[in-house]
Amino acid sequence: MKNTVKYKGYVGSIEFSEKDGVFFGKVLGIKSLISYEGENAKDLLEDFHNAVDEYLDLCNKKGIKPDVAYKGSFNVRISPQLHEKIAIKALSERISLNKYVEGALKKSIM
Repeated sequence: MKNTVKYKGYVGSIEFSEKDGVFFGKVLGIKSLISYEGENAKDLLEDFHNAVDEYLDLCNKKGIKPDVAYKGSFNVRISPQLHEKIAIKALSERISLNKYVEGALKKSIM
């Protein structure tokens, strides 16, 4: 079982409250808080879709750009020594530091 759902480019979490007997979640990776819930999986998914649609409609009506998660850039803080080693390795392979790090990350998740 996976603990996320996707809709229109947004990823939402799936959690369960034993106390309340409901599934709930929130959209991940954005500043805005978009939450949803349901008594079963079908209701949760329906409320997730509705919450995303309502968010997009609200942004459209207000003339603002909706938050987008996972834009393809993020900051990573590492030691200067590791930074130097990675930069030298990338240079030796004649690729950019970004390309080298992207390749290393791809290898780590495959």
